[in-house]
Amino acid sequence: MCKVLVVEDEIFVAIEIEHVVEELGYSAIGIAADHRTAMDLAPDADIALVDLNLRDGATGPEIGRALADKHGITVLFMTANPSQISEGVPGTLGVLSKPVADDELKQAIHYARACHNKAVAVPPKRLQLFALQPSHIN
Repeated sequence: MCKVLVVEDEIFVAIEIEHVVEELGYSAIGIAADHRTAMDLAPDADIALVDLNLRDGATGPEIGRALADKHGITVLFMTANPSQISEGVPGTLGVLSKPVADDELKQAIHYARACHNKAVAVPPKRLQLFALQPSHIN
């Protein structure tokens, strides 16, 4: 089963994301509102949906890089401010602009899972892919 970590400090947004993850039949392993919690939950995750601005500041890019590099997690950023990481974060997939409709989020999660499993998939229309793709999906 695909295990998804939600890195989001707005609890209602995080709960909605978890609901969508579970609707897909995947396992939502937890919500992390900061760097420390994300690293504590990381060993159990396959995919992480990461906001940029969290309880401990603009730590999302750093968290995403660490999740990808140290844990082999497929990272997809979700933010209302995609221009903050327009150049991308090495080892991560891309960024999805908030707000996100449930169907679009489902497509993005399916895409991330396919990439994690090294399968070919078509990204959702609004998912901005980074130029440098993670090495574990090439």
